[in-house]
Amino acid sequence: MCVCSCVVPLLFAMISVHGRLLVKQGGLDCKLVIIDNASRDESVAILRREFPGQLLIANHANVGFGRANNQAVPYLDGPYTLLLNSDAFLSQDTLGKTIDYMNAHPRCGILGVKLIGRDGVLQPSARYFPTPWSLFLSRTGLSRFFKRLRLMDDMNWDHASVRLCDWVPGCFYLIRKEVIDQIGLFDPRYFLYYEEMDHCLAAKRAGWEVVFYPHTSVVHVGGESARSEGQLTPQGRQIESLQIESELLYFRKNCGRVAVWSNVLLTTLADAMNALKNLVRRKWGSGTATNLRHLLVVWDLFRRTSWGTRPTR
Repeated sequence: MCVCSCVVPLLFAMISVHGRLLVKQGGLDCKLVIIDNASRDESVAILRREFPGQLLIANHANVGFGRANNQAVPYLDGPYTLLLNSDAFLSQDTLGKTIDYMNAHPRCGILGVKLIGRDGVLQPSARYFPTPWSLFLSRTGLSRFFKRLRLMDDMNWDHASVRLCDWVPGCFYLIRKEVIDQIGLFDPRYFLYYEEMDHCLAAKRAGWEVVFYPHTSVVHVGGESARSEGQLTPQGRQIESLQIESELLYFRKNCGRVAVWSNVLLTTLADAMNALKNLVRRKWGSGTATNLRHLLVVWDLFRRTSWGTRPTR
């Protein structure tokens, strides 16, 4: 089983009874691999104390979410791997139910579950692939005029039934080992964001199903901070830049040159429209300036990534 967070990715590789038994969880034999991604607190010491004898890889630098997860791949020798954020908490029956489903459905390559915030609010748990057009409509608020449009985080569907979807969030990410053997794990070009979306797309193109399984849930604390107004802090600006960069890399890699240019031009138009709207509403400090700064960051990263072809770190 793998547990990761974007700040301190802790990776636990969960394998079947075919591997060396290190941990027993929910009646399943599990192998534990822990990766600390350059934490600045006492995490490494705590991990060594609480999990003596387990494989621990301590990175001296933050290598990013996807690259940290990829470090566990050589140690995965069982039929399933679960990536689970360190701020996500399983229900007692989660592992058993999800493994049973995967065993009964051999074409299911990647599975996600119902995600609940600490406040009890349902979080986006099964998502659609974005397009430059859908992102533009979402950013400008014009999506309300396109009722049939599939937005990336559309929540207007039945969350009580198993369903095929485009991609599932990486905070709970159960993968069949055959998928990793066929297409690998995460593209290391993504430092943070879009890596699981990119991976699900590759899996679907290879013929695998991505499934939302609602009959168990995971409490995901981190989803609450995503709703905060932290985008103007230095940390928030860094996260915003990582999102923009990954979006550029994703569209160029998976959709081509026309798509990435369309994304940049439509994002520019969206920022300009929102800036004008905030200017009319006399929200220069909190609104228009933020929109214009976002626009400049988009074009700067577009240039620095060589038009979406390579990462900056």
